[in-house]
Amino acid sequence: MYRRLSSIMFPILLIALFGLGVWGYREHQDKNSVLIKAENQYQRAFHDLSFHMDKLHRELGNTLAINEDSDDYYKKKLINVWRITSQAQNEINQLPLTLLPFNKTEQFLANISNFAYQTSVRDLGNTPLTDGERTSLKELYEHSGQISNDLRDVQSKVLANNLRWMDVETAVATENTKLDNVIIDGFKAVDKKVSEYPEIDWGAAAAAMPRMQSFKALAGGDASVDEIRQKTAQFLDIQDTSKFNIVESGSGTDYDSFAVTGVNPNTGQDVHLDYSKKGGQLIWYVANKDVKDKVLDMRGARDAAVQFLEARGYSNLVPISYDEFQNVASLTMAPKQGDTIIFPAMLTVNVALDDGEVTGLQTSEYVHEHHPRQLASPKLSMEQAKKSLNSAFQVDREALALIKDDMNEEVQCYEFLGTINSGRYRIFINADNGEEVKVETIRDQDEQIFPQV
Repeated sequence: MYRRLSSIMFPILLIALFGLGVWGYREHQDKNSVLIKAENQYQRAFHDLSFHMDKLHRELGNTLAINEDSDDYYKKKLINVWRITSQAQNEINQLPLTLLPFNKTEQFLANISNFAYQTSVRDLGNTPLTDGERTSLKELYEHSGQISNDLRDVQSKVLANNLRWMDVETAVATENTKLDNVIIDGFKAVDKKVSEYPEIDWGAAAAAMPRMQSFKALAGGDASVDEIRQKTAQFLDIQDTSKFNIVESGSGTDYDSFAVTGVNPNTGQDVHLDYSKKGGQLIWYVANKDVKDKVLDMRGARDAAVQFLEARGYSNLVPISYDEFQNVASLTMAPKQGDTIIFPAMLTVNVALDDGEVTGLQTSEYVHEHHPRQLASPKLSMEQAKKSLNSAFQVDREALALIKDDMNEEVQCYEFLGTINSGRYRIFINADNGEEVKVETIRDQDEQIFPQV
């Protein structure tokens, strides 16, 4: 009997083992495919960044070589500087540098971009470059050359040693500060040099430059470690945070904060949270989760984000944009004061599209800009402002909004969403004088998350 039973079960077991082996092989292949795709993206972004930093250095040199009276050619060169800098910024955003101290370099590039843009759009015939601005161009030329050389040095080591960016992502995600990683050390060295550059005279463009806002400007006193533990427990909805590691960073600087790391007992995921020391405000949250499947659509992600935020005190928020990458939705949201959407006080929330779990939250703009404002009644009515639009623009949504213009100043506007030439746009019209302040393209994914009105 046993021989007969074994003769029946053995082939079945053999088939089952074979099937399990095939399944495991396919899973391994799929995982490798995803890793290879991510690695290729990182490598492409890094090498493109090195290329564009070298190109930026050359273009700044070309700008300095122009005859001082060639206003039109100056404009063309400065537009090229702005375009190249924007490309470099985009490539930095594609690299896993979120938790690395590369903010000084990012800020430096943002300032170059704003300087080039603001200078190129002004009337250089009536308002020529000042001696200070010409000196600044020379300094930017020298600094960009240093950054380009340092990045090329990192690039040569990456190529010579066949280094992988996925190792950087792993090191950053696991907070493995002891890891001797050439890429991480190289980027840290670049950022340290940039932080030591002397202050540059940005001239008339300085007013429009985005600045990192000091945590010292936040309301409230200094938070203690115990208070941060309590805030972490409340945010994660857990009881015990005794096993979480809390480290103070940036001590004595404008960006003094607490970094919190640990394992969320509810999910088993590694999590990282950053709080400002002043006021104990949450600045950053990320949970390490592998999202393999996509179940939720855009509106499902929006609803999950709103529910999560409202449960943690972030109320009366409306979505303004949507992005998606590797089955994770990234929604940018802004609060409303009365009927006015306050765009400067936006925050970004990441939602896993398999089960709606929030895996990330970035609130730096929100904590600095979310405060009651004295909003005066617009001098123009909605219908009067609408007359400033192109006559072919078909409006189907309208609202009050507060945005920042090209000079980084807050402007109360009417927001009009509509269609022209088969394209969808969001146009902001100054609510006091009817001038067009900003135009944005509306993508299909953005459209689908807007609340119904």
